[in-house]
Amino acid sequence: MVKLLLIESPGKSKKLSQILGSGWQVKASMGHVRELANDGDDALGFDLLDSRVECRYEPREARGQKVLAELRQAVKQAEAVYIATDPDREGETIGWHLQQALKLKNPHRVVYSEITPQAVKAAIAHPRALDQSLVAAGRARDCLDKLVGYKGSKHVVWRLNIGAKSMGRVQSATLHLLCTREKDIQAFKPQDYWSVWVEYQEGFKAFYRAKLKAKAASRPDAEVADDATDGKESQESDKVSSQADADRLVAIARSTPHQVVTIDGKITQQAAPPPFITSSLQQAAGTKLRFSPDKTMKVAQSLYEAGHITYMRTDSVTLAAPFCAAVRQYLEQHDPTNVPKQTARHRAVKGAQDAHEAIRPTDIDRVPAQLQAQVSGDDAKLYELIWNRAIASQCCPARLRKTQIVTRSGTIDWEARGQVVEFPGYTRYWNNLSADTQLPALQQGQPLILKQAAADKKQTQPPPRYTEPKLVQLMERKGIGRPSTYAPTIKTLKEREYVQVEKSKLQPTALGMALDNALETLLPDLLQPEFTAQMELALDTIAQGKQDWQRYLTDWHRTYFAPALEKASQLLLTQGTRSAQTSTRTNSHKATGTASQVAVTKTPCPKCGVAMSKVSSKSKKLKADHFLKCGAASCGTVMFWNAKGKQYELPYAQRIPDPAAFTDVPCPVCGALLERYTYTKDGKAKTMLRCSLMENRRGKCKEVAFFEGHDGFWSPKFGTLTLESLVK
Repeated sequence: MVKLLLIESPGKSKKLSQILGSGWQVKASMGHVRELANDGDDALGFDLLDSRVECRYEPREARGQKVLAELRQAVKQAEAVYIATDPDREGETIGWHLQQALKLKNPHRVVYSEITPQAVKAAIAHPRALDQSLVAAGRARDCLDKLVGYKGSKHVVWRLNIGAKSMGRVQSATLHLLCTREKDIQAFKPQDYWSVWVEYQEGFKAFYRAKLKAKAASRPDAEVADDATDGKESQESDKVSSQADADRLVAIARSTPHQVVTIDGKITQQAAPPPFITSSLQQAAGTKLRFSPDKTMKVAQSLYEAGHITYMRTDSVTLAAPFCAAVRQYLEQHDPTNVPKQTARHRAVKGAQDAHEAIRPTDIDRVPAQLQAQVSGDDAKLYELIWNRAIASQCCPARLRKTQIVTRSGTIDWEARGQVVEFPGYTRYWNNLSADTQLPALQQGQPLILKQAAADKKQTQPPPRYTEPKLVQLMERKGIGRPSTYAPTIKTLKEREYVQVEKSKLQPTALGMALDNALETLLPDLLQPEFTAQMELALDTIAQGKQDWQRYLTDWHRTYFAPALEKASQLLLTQGTRSAQTSTRTNSHKATGTASQVAVTKTPCPKCGVAMSKVSSKSKKLKADHFLKCGAASCGTVMFWNAKGKQYELPYAQRIPDPAAFTDVPCPVCGALLERYTYTKDGKAKTMLRCSLMENRRGKCKEVAFFEGHDGFWSPKFGTLTLESLVK
């Protein structure tokens, strides 16, 4: 008999098998194996009772069934079962699902945040039971997200008939941030202003100051410069609002002598940044490597599974004492002037769960150059960021000499600021400082020779759209979501076509703006960051064992969500009635013979049988100037004209699949049958094979495409299918 170790990702199997050796079998669950069923009220898969939640779980698709069957066989042959799913709330929940599905009586729960012999063997030697509080929080999140997503989508979003497919607890709040910024941009009105400056023959430039601010050298240090800006600052004067004022200042500068009024300088220190957490890693990788959050997490997952870095979903800036000691030893050998007197400590992010360590290399002596020959280019680049940031976090502060020189001509003050790095400290590994600006050595009262005086005309700029890294930073700051949700949330917004990437910035589409505007009226609370953050805090309280998850969910639904949905439904009904009344009044004033905007047709609704109405539309997405909408207020079914087929059809996602289109060939990714799909290219009708599950075609199966050739169908990624294999 062997001992069985259950993990999530098969990418870890080889490394763990090498660590554990003979007598162990390592099996992967391939992530989630069970999910809430799609049955019951609104297909939620659970029932909300007085203060209880009755959940019904089922294997996740055919893959889940297959994996569970294999794991049951492995369990039968094992003398002991160890659950080593990921060390977070979601991993604990997956472990609970494995226990339930495999009927494990007393599984050993082991947790490690790095795949190294020392960490894995230590975890095996000190197993614990599954943490039921973490499991409760995970189950609560699953139910909460499905409750908001399914009920909100069905009873609100679908009834809008704007083409939007879904809403979500974290998804809609994040979209609202983007749409709010877009509205600010649209409402922005640029204004002209002038930046007035002088340049001296002594070798420096100074800017007009209407009122001198606090002296640069005596101000307390600001926080470490944001990685997204890399510490770069634009220099300009206080804003001058008119050309006349700018010309007047330039004239005074040119006609009156200049002299030094004050010189202030001070040595300041800038502390090292903390090691990476999930959000800061995504921000830095986006800024420095142009990685999307989704790509960053995939590359980090690869590094984690190979044993090169610690677990990458974390909000803790804490580093293990042995690692800090190892970094200190490394610095003593290679950079002795950068060893601080005491081990650096960093302040945790507000609301952090601090479940385990920050993201760091598992071995500080595995320098980036050494790893480049072992891993892919992207892996090597991200590892270098992580290694540099981890070692920088344990270094001495940077020492800066900051200087402020104030000059005067007539009654006008001019200011120059300089900064020189006296000791680089942590910036040898992580440079987030602006470039040196050296000012000349001058004396107070010293006269200066003017070289040039001028005014640059400029224009105020609208607030910028968010890059993906900036949005992650904002989500973290607002408390929307948790480390594991940042990347998938942004990915979903792009896949739903609620946002698009324009010049590396996230811009809401017309569909995204329309949906956000509607939800702002119908379900305003769910869009507010504070409201979403409160739900996250409630989940944290459940995870700490301080609150019953079933009572929280039933109370939240009864006191807030059910009444909010009812109110939204009434508003939709009222808006629909007003729209119909407005349309009737408008049409009654039209000349005889003019078609009305809404007219009842003889076409029955395919879902409820009520006669459908013809609704005029100027949407460029439609193939006709109208669409059909069910006359029943509680239904909301719509149909669109297919000019090629000369008939009205349901939206593609709601159509019943054509059995004749199915082949007997399984999808190489998910196992569902491939279907034939006919399309037109260059005026010719063509056929391709694709996955028959639409939800997968837009996700994990989007690369499954077999194109028709002479001898069958071929795919750039999955090879060739012969004609014989397609015969039914």
